[in-house]
Parts: sequence; C-alpha cells; structure tokens
Amino acid sequence: MDLTEKKLPEGAGITESKVGAVVVVGGGIAGIQAALDLADSGFYVYLVEKSSSIGGKMAQLDKTFPTNDCSMCIIGPKLVECSRHLNIEILTLSEVESITGEEGNFQVRIYQKARYIDLDKCTGCGDCAQVCPVGVSDEYNEGLCMRAATYLPYPQSVPRIYTIDKKDRPPCISGCPAHINVQGYVAMVKAGKYKEAIEIIMQDMPLPGVLGRVCVRFCEQECRRREIDEPVSIKELKRFAADRVDILSLPVPEITPREERVAIIGSGPSGLAAGYFLALDGFKPTIFEASKVPGGMLALGIPEYRLPRKVLRTEIENIMRFGVEIKTDTPIGKDRTIDNLFEEGYRAVYVSTGAHKGIKLNIPGEDEFKDSHQCVPWLKHVNLGNIKEINGKVIIIGGGNAAIDAARVSVRLGAEEVHIVYRRTRDEMPADSIEIEEALEEG
Repeated sequence: MDLTEKKLPEGAGITESKVGAVVVVGGGIAGIQAALDLADSGFYVYLVEKSSSIGGKMAQLDKTFPTNDCSMCIIGPKLVECSRHLNIEILTLSEVESITGEEGNFQVRIYQKARYIDLDKCTGCGDCAQVCPVGVSDEYNEGLCMRAATYLPYPQSVPRIYTIDKKDRPPCISGCPAHINVQGYVAMVKAGKYKEAIEIIMQDMPLPGVLGRVCVRFCEQECRRREIDEPVSIKELKRFAADRVDILSLPVPEITPREERVAIIGSGPSGLAAGYFLALDGFKPTIFEASKVPGGMLALGIPEYRLPRKVLRTEIENIMRFGVEIKTDTPIGKDRTIDNLFEEGYRAVYVSTGAHKGIKLNIPGEDEFKDSHQCVPWLKHVNLGNIKEINGKVIIIGGGNAAIDAARVSVRLGAEEVHIVYRRTRDEMPADSIEIEEALEEG
C-alpha cells in the first residue's frame, strides 16, 4: 500500500508539492493522542498499528499509575473518538516498509496483513468465535487463558472487527514431507468432525489410514508441545479419524477431464499419490506395477501386523474411484520400455520404483550361506507368502525400521531366539523408538 496513491480529502493538501497528511506509527495511547491532535489541526492522519486493534499496552492495564484510575475509562473515549474522526484512517495489522522523499513530501509504503475476515460483512457479533473449533493462547491476558482463533483482542477493541492470525507455517507442517495441514485436521478431530479431518488430510495425501499406522512422525518431532511435556499424538489422531470414516463413501469431486495420458511406473505411496493428484487435475493416469499386488513397499515391505492389508486395499480402491487405472504384473524396462510408453501415446512418464535393494556389508560369507538374506527382499518374500515358518535362532544386523520389522516377523514365524546387532548405541538406532520398545516387549 502506497499512501501517496490514496486520494486525500478535499483541502488536505498544503501546496501542490506538499502533502497535507501525517503518518503516526503506533496505536498506543501516545499514538492515539497524537493522531487526535493532528486531526483536530486539520491534517489527515494515517494511524498505523501492527496489531489488530489500537490501544496498545494501556488497554491491557486494569489501573493507571500513579492515580489508580480505571485504564479503560481513560482510553475508551479516546478509542471511540479516534474511530469516528473524519480525518483519521486507522490501518491495523500494518507495518511501515519504507520511507522516501523529503520534508513535507514523504512517501510511505505500508505492508498490511490480511484479517481473513470480510471487513464489510463483520458486525462484531462474535458468533464466529463461539463456533470456532481452534483454541490458542490469549496474548491479551498474557497467556493465562485460551481464546478462539477468530477473535477480538479485548472487548472494547477498535476497530471492532474479528481477526484470524495466520502465523508462519507451523513446525509440524514444515516437518511433514507432504506438508499436510496438521493443525486443521487435529482441530477437526477434537471437534468430532472426522469426515472433515479426512478431507483435510486428502488435500495433500490420499492415504490417511496408511499414514495413521506407518508414518515416521516427523511432525511430532517438531511439535512445540514437546517444550511443555510430550508432543501431540498426531499420527494416532490421523488413524483415529481414518478408522471412523468410510473413505469409499466420500464424494468424488467434479473433475474436468483432459485428453492427456500419464504413465506411472510403480504403485508405491509416491506412485499412488501422483496418480491421485493427476486424476484430480483431469489427467488419465495409468500405474504400471511389476508385482502381482499394488502398493509397492506398503504391500511388500511392511508387515501385516503394522499395516493391515484391508486398510491398504480400501485406500487403493478409493484412489481408483478418481479415475486412476492400475495394471499389476506389468513390469516396465525390459520387454516394455519407457520409449514404448511414449509411442503408445502417454504424454509423460513418472518413475516411482522405490528402493527395493538392501545395502550389502561386503563381508566374507555374506553371499555364500543359504540362510543369509537381505532384509528388504526377505520381508517381500514373507509378505508374498513364500516364507511361512522359521526354525532355530535368528540374528539381524542393523537398527533401522526394516531390522525391527524383520525381528518381530521372525518371532511371529516361530524363531526360537531373535537377536539384533547394531554397531552404535540403542539411543542412536534410527528405528522408531516406539517400534523398538514394542520389539523388546515381544522378546
């Protein structure tokens, strides 16, 4: 906002080269009084305040020093007079970005943030605050109580227009690789609006039930609640909502179809998400999966006890409702190449084959013994039903999530003893701490 571009009231200009207007920065009691004095002198005043209401710290006081008078009784009439004065324009949620020019003819550039409330429609009734499901710390009362996310700073606020503060991106959202609106769906779960919570999640990722079970919880590692006690159980809340909503009953939005076809190689979480969002944009995505079942590592790498196959199948079926075609047992690369896909009319190819190979130790005997296996391929054989029983003792080298999965699966398949060997300390193990605890409880 450039104040020199605003039309001033008739008679406000002092000369052709000078501007008969004054900018007062700060809407506390000093700024208010200065604005009133200048306005009464005939100047047009822009009162710039960075918060959503003028009044400053004096509005927070109960009594004034040293007279012990009621603070609001003193400042209240000033607030009303300032809001009604024809020569005063109040600019809240505003800060000065730059000042240029010369004496008598300055140019001031103001940055004004959005209120996220329609100024022309807000009557100050407070109905929005009564139904707002989000509660935050009340700065006006020094954090001693909570307020709704849509609020007036204090009852006598000027202007009397409700505001929604949009801070910088929350750390939980920044920590999430998919940047899911964590605050939004957690608030919906709190309000018992599970359908709305799932709809918020699916704006950024189409697998809420899957994530509610196997997500590695980067969001919880960034949660500011850790500064007080423990992080919010974000992953469990996601699962809680997903288990209470029939995802197949959610409506499919109206999609404007496009002619372009897109090939996706691999039906893991990346391929499924790509197909889902391409379908929402009207494209015709086809997912090619080399395995007999869709899902990639969700189906082949993660054990059944962590991710029930019914949950995975249901969410894949839901993705297909949006127009995504999945072709299983259709490898790409040898008999059918990416060039062939372009020749078949696909305008683009998205490769999401995942990382199905483990890292070798390069030690003697690693490839010589029949019962020496790479963890990821071994879990794949288990999930495909090729390994149904284990006899004797098992030793697992490594401390990641795959190692923990292999250990717990080995116990379930009948191993006499299972040992995990890791080169560093237990605290340095990269596996999820909860998974480690549960593995220890299983023996």
